[in-house]
Amino acid sequence: MKVFVTGVAGQLGHDVMNELAKRGYEGIGTDLKETYSGVQDGSPVTTMPYVSLDITDTKAVEETITGVNPDVIVHCAAWTAVDAAEDKKDLVHKINVEGTQNIANVAKKIDAKMVYISTDYVFNGQGETPWDPDCKDYAPLSVYGETKLGGEQAVSNTLDKYFIVRIAWVFGLNGNNFIKTMLRVGKTHDQVTVVSDQIGTPTYTLDLSRLLVDMIETDKYGYYHATNEGGFISWYEFTKEIYRQAGYSTKVLPVTTEEYGISKAARPFNSRLDKSKLVKNGFTPLPTWQDALSRYLKELNMEEL
Repeated sequence: MKVFVTGVAGQLGHDVMNELAKRGYEGIGTDLKETYSGVQDGSPVTTMPYVSLDITDTKAVEETITGVNPDVIVHCAAWTAVDAAEDKKDLVHKINVEGTQNIANVAKKIDAKMVYISTDYVFNGQGETPWDPDCKDYAPLSVYGETKLGGEQAVSNTLDKYFIVRIAWVFGLNGNNFIKTMLRVGKTHDQVTVVSDQIGTPTYTLDLSRLLVDMIETDKYGYYHATNEGGFISWYEFTKEIYRQAGYSTKVLPVTTEEYGISKAARPFNSRLDKSKLVKNGFTPLPTWQDALSRYLKELNMEEL
């Protein structure tokens, strides 16, 4: 199986390439820069084929992907800076919607399966009921959410052979994330304040990459939700566990989103995702987030944070 992976300089794309290599599949990675710019950790991704590609360049997307002629396209590339997106709506739309449409069009032309990585931000973030993957009650609160929904629709309206996988609270080795930020802050502060009224579950990209490769080995297409198991938590509770496992004595104080201060983009209070469809369709759920955090902290070079 030959798999074309976008966004390999990011957290998830990096891990997907490594998982493909572990299983003996042919992975071809792409990102914006001329050469691979992710972490050089000696993993297979650094030696696998890489091509530079701007997904908003329609002609380049068609020529590159048809030239590779993959069986599967795993589309991890996206604009993910949620607050910055509010001031760059046209650019974010070009990347998250038009870029995704470019890829979906070529996937249809060459009859390739496509995986599109999405987010709980396509919903309105209200209530306490976990979002069902087949729920169509969309009401994104931000430019980021709107454009990720637009990407979903580009894929589902163009293709039949697709997996749309929504994730939340992502962390991985290759790039910045909440855990790295809180570890850096915890080193230099006696106490930190963290919001306690936004609820969800973290997603370790290493674990997610295994599930994604499991998926592309099948034809069980459709919408899925995938985060680590272990129960729903707040960012406050997540921070407390990060510090506990890291051995930090930093005190964590809970605050409401309103008390913390309004960010440029509205954040969802309810990021709970219903993942039962994974089991129903024969996929193995991700390990608990507590276990994922433990493994992640062992992999991190704490000195470089």
